[in-house]
Amino acid sequence: MASDRGRWDDVCHDLRTPLSIILGYSEMLLEDVENLPAWKARALDVQRVRETGHRLLRILDDAMAASRAEAVAEGFPVLSARLHRALRAPLDEARGAIDRVVDDTRGTAESDAILVDLERIRTAGRRFDALLEELAPPPTVEAVALRDAPLPRPISRPSWLPPPPGMPRNEPRESVPAPGSIRALTGKLLVVDDNESNRAVLSQRLSRQGHTVSVAAGGLEALALLGRERFDLVLLDVMMPDMDGYQVLERMKSDQVLRHLPVVMISARGDLEGMVRCLELGAEDYLAKPFNPVLLRARIGASLAQKQQRDRERFYIERLRLAQEQSESLLLNVLPKAIADRLKRGESAIADYFEAVTVLFADLVGFTAYAARLAPATVVERLNEIFTAFDRLAERHGVEKIKTIGDAYLAVGGLPVPRPDHAAAIAELAMDMQKEVEIFNRRTGENIVIRTGIHSGPVVAGIVGTTKFSYDLWGDTVNTASRMESHGVPGAIQISEATRRLLDGKYVIQSRGTIDVKGKGPMETSLLLGRR
Repeated sequence: MASDRGRWDDVCHDLRTPLSIILGYSEMLLEDVENLPAWKARALDVQRVRETGHRLLRILDDAMAASRAEAVAEGFPVLSARLHRALRAPLDEARGAIDRVVDDTRGTAESDAILVDLERIRTAGRRFDALLEELAPPPTVEAVALRDAPLPRPISRPSWLPPPPGMPRNEPRESVPAPGSIRALTGKLLVVDDNESNRAVLSQRLSRQGHTVSVAAGGLEALALLGRERFDLVLLDVMMPDMDGYQVLERMKSDQVLRHLPVVMISARGDLEGMVRCLELGAEDYLAKPFNPVLLRARIGASLAQKQQRDRERFYIERLRLAQEQSESLLLNVLPKAIADRLKRGESAIADYFEAVTVLFADLVGFTAYAARLAPATVVERLNEIFTAFDRLAERHGVEKIKTIGDAYLAVGGLPVPRPDHAAAIAELAMDMQKEVEIFNRRTGENIVIRTGIHSGPVVAGIVGTTKFSYDLWGDTVNTASRMESHGVPGAIQISEATRRLLDGKYVIQSRGTIDVKGKGPMETSLLLGRR
């Protein structure tokens, strides 16, 4: 009967919970009284409680492992009667020992602090007794169980317990990491368990190991805490009423912030299916209650060490990402994005011919004399202010700033990505640059004047340099645009006939007639006055 197997698993889970408390507090008590001479006799009884607790745990584990299939074949009543018989005597022994310790401790100097933990052990023993009595069978079932059940198998001593007098010390030892085998890392831990006693014993144990511990009584409370505070590790109980550990683990692993936080699942069931499911959902580790203190320390230390390593890796990955972004940002400050992308793809010799572009030269008239009467830092600050504003305008209009030469500014429309309205884009830039200089003058009280020249035609563009890149233009179009500026009118925008033909009908243009241009001879030029 599948329902009998489920009942059997629930019984074993319920019995392991108080047993975990008995073992946890007895182990911590032995640590506390190790150096108290008056406690030598009483410590033997606490040690007996701990040893008997491990015996009860081994009986319970053996019964759970051996009876999973039998739960279907024999039925729950027979199995529970057999388990009741096996656990009754060692439980009575443990309860008698703890009662003796409590009676001997009352009224002693150290009783206040120690009695608290002793009472917790005694309360857990009573709870275990009550659960065990629920398994007490009717007489007929008990007779069948006693007739058919073999005597409990001898229980081997756990390796972490000292051998009693006369026992050889060369018996096989369980594979448990030595306390110093893993570097003692500490962190901020969150313990999630719906059982208050479980939370208390685990929190106290972890605090003694140097960890900072917070607790949550359920999955919803845990998720709320994880949303407010940062933790290094979560110890998460599997069986909880409001939201079980599987659901909490799924929520954490689907969250971009929490997915990297290590989770150690804890459960009193200890079944293989549950362990596999936890690990498949992304848990770091799995621990069965009650905890072996050495194993608990080792597993938490290993999980924290792995988290530390992952945090370090993410830190360096983030630094590399930021360094790459900074490198790309610096590259884009020097080169157009399309050219920078080609360089990153491995192109080395980049040179392109463009049939139709429009080139702008602008010069701050009289800036040399203006700069002569100012401190160097002020000169650079004012020039940077003006050219930064020009850069913003160039980006807004979709044209490329090529470079600055002293107090001159060079930009081009129509490359590296060709566009049919390159002349209009440069015209808009030129007019906005004039306005920006006017704003600067009103704010500073200066009288800076900008003179601009524009020409359209073919150019060659490419990268020069191997260690310091520069994207530049060559060709007669560039020279002519420079002449349009140098032969222009301060405060005006002079354009060539080639540019006028591209802008005609869209802007207010005034013919300047024929002027003699150095190196070019007579040329028809015009002044760009504004938009139609």
